[in-house]
Amino acid sequence: MSTRPHAKHLRTGRYSESGQIYMLSAVTQHREPVFADWQVGRLVVHQFRQAQIEGLADSLAWVVMPDHFHWLLELKQSTLPALMLATKSRSARAINARLGRSGRFWQKGFHDRAIRREEDLQAVARYIIANPLRAGIVRRVHDYPLWDAIWV
Repeated sequence: MSTRPHAKHLRTGRYSESGQIYMLSAVTQHREPVFADWQVGRLVVHQFRQAQIEGLADSLAWVVMPDHFHWLLELKQSTLPALMLATKSRSARAINARLGRSGRFWQKGFHDRAIRREEDLQAVARYIIANPLRAGIVRRVHDYPLWDAIWV
């Protein structure tokens, strides 16, 4: 049995719709906590901003945890696989260069969840940015350097 039995099924039924809001997550290879160094985490944040500059997606909220990220966005001129390929490959190159290493940085695949229109987006954003609190990393979300939301 695979150590990640669900990984090959992450693409099953995946549909990308422009204007749809999604919550996306990706995990570092071997869950390595490289983003415990917040300056390394800023390299991922730069790719979230780059996606917006390129018109691929509008970021609504995000948090970069020590070994993964969650990104709430409205998809624009891209598909989910293309957006995540660009984000993960560009950030991997930048991070590997900064750390003086090479090779795979992210686990294969990503998780996505389409957000229904009736869901409270601010509640979803609060859930995302409260990850450092739930993980016990900080006592107040404002003490954590790797998050943002358009409502703040």
